[in-house]
Amino acid sequence: MVKPLLKAAGITKRFGSLTVLRNVNVEIYPGEIVGLAGRSGAGKTILSRVLAGLLPPENGRLTFNGRSLSWPFQPQKHGISIIHQEPKLADQFDITSNIFLGHELKHNILGYELLDHRKMHEKAREILAQLGVEFPTLHEKAANLNSDDRTIVSLAQGIATPAILRIVDDPVALLSTPFQDKLLSLIEQWQQEETAVLYSSQNLDHLFAVTDRIIVLCRGEVTANVRTDETDREEIVAALVGSSERQQRTPVIWALDSYYKAKQQAEQLHHNQLLLEQDLAARDTINQQLLAQLAEQVQALDKANLALQDAQRRLLTQREEERKHLARELHDDTIQDLLSINYQLEEIASLAEDNETLVTELDDVRHAIRQLVANVRGICGDLRPPTIDSLGLSAALKSYAQSWSERTGIPVKLTIGKNFGRLPEAIELSVFRIVQESLNNIWKHADASQVEVKFSYGSRRMLSITITDDGKGLPDDFDMSRLSSAGHYGLLGISERVALLGGRLKMQKSSHGGLMLTVEIPHPRATHAI
Repeated sequence: MVKPLLKAAGITKRFGSLTVLRNVNVEIYPGEIVGLAGRSGAGKTILSRVLAGLLPPENGRLTFNGRSLSWPFQPQKHGISIIHQEPKLADQFDITSNIFLGHELKHNILGYELLDHRKMHEKAREILAQLGVEFPTLHEKAANLNSDDRTIVSLAQGIATPAILRIVDDPVALLSTPFQDKLLSLIEQWQQEETAVLYSSQNLDHLFAVTDRIIVLCRGEVTANVRTDETDREEIVAALVGSSERQQRTPVIWALDSYYKAKQQAEQLHHNQLLLEQDLAARDTINQQLLAQLAEQVQALDKANLALQDAQRRLLTQREEERKHLARELHDDTIQDLLSINYQLEEIASLAEDNETLVTELDDVRHAIRQLVANVRGICGDLRPPTIDSLGLSAALKSYAQSWSERTGIPVKLTIGKNFGRLPEAIELSVFRIVQESLNNIWKHADASQVEVKFSYGSRRMLSITITDDGKGLPDDFDMSRLSSAGHYGLLGISERVALLGGRLKMQKSSHGGLMLTVEIPHPRATHAI
């Protein structure tokens, strides 16, 4: 005949005048799964702690594995493991240390028993894997864990303890539905390993699913001790409430069913919420990665743009130097050669006064040469305004505006303050080119009859240039980005020069119906002309 693995007789426990256990008898056989049912306050947790040797009763006897035990005793030494309803963790220890607390794994090194941390970490990961859990690190202190993780570690602690009897004190109240299912699977696995289990729970569905026998406590007394396959929910509920009256049982059954259905629905909602939070976190991570990539790309584009602007500045500077050199070559060599030829032709004409035909032809050639000299001088002026180096931007603009008006027949009203002063050479050249290109654009495209160019200081370090005409203005579908493809580089060149100077370009309809182009350029304030 098989003897009980655990036999408790006459267990009575009081707290002051309150009796929480009264003459309780419990037997658990090897490999048997015994359910312990009871409503809140029935004494399930107290009985679990008494049977685990953690809480001494006032009366009673306990025999375990053929030996009589006296309270209190250490359950691990006798092969008893308890999983508490509330996690009992050492907050100052990490996850692994808590899982193996009281039954640490050791190895012998030079005759000394030392903790085998590596093996404990490996076993801890295996146990947590059985529960479907993987912590980022097992070195995290228990004090830093949330309530869900503390319950998981407490469950792993009970699993890790070698035992022939496992007391599970209703931890499902703190476990989500997936982990509750894993716990039930573990209980079935323990039974296959011939480990006895005392499973305390208020969930009758769980008790009927995994137990061989159900013990019911009601107000500290055993009111039922029946085989699971020989009873039903109504009989268990009758024992729970301590009455066989249907009118008392039915509300309890309904309340239990409603409670667990509501709890399951709440768990499902919580699970869905966690999935949603994980999804949002994943999306947030992706968004952060995309933002980081975008920031890197923007930074790379900024660097490329700065490099491009620097290259454009160097190109414009080199172009101005080439123009200056070419203008000087044309003025000093080509024009002088043409003038020399003209003087020689004049001498030839004086020697051939008797030949009127030859003199007339020579006069025509000399006139053509003078016209060519004038044209070359105009080209020199376009390449490099002759007065800008010696007299500055103001004088160069006045000279150019006058010659442009004479050439095009369009009057230009140029307004520049008397104390306009000198600017850095690069800025003066860029401003001159902006005005030059603007006037050329007006001549080619605006069909204007008058132009006004006005210079003013918008602030101590802001030069404002306004160029207004009374022409036909810009078309309604004007798009700066299409200028290059259409072969119109004037406004595009102006825009690029303004950008290189760190300025702003604005185009709008003028009061005369034409175009008003406004350029604002920051510059270091120069010394006024004397």
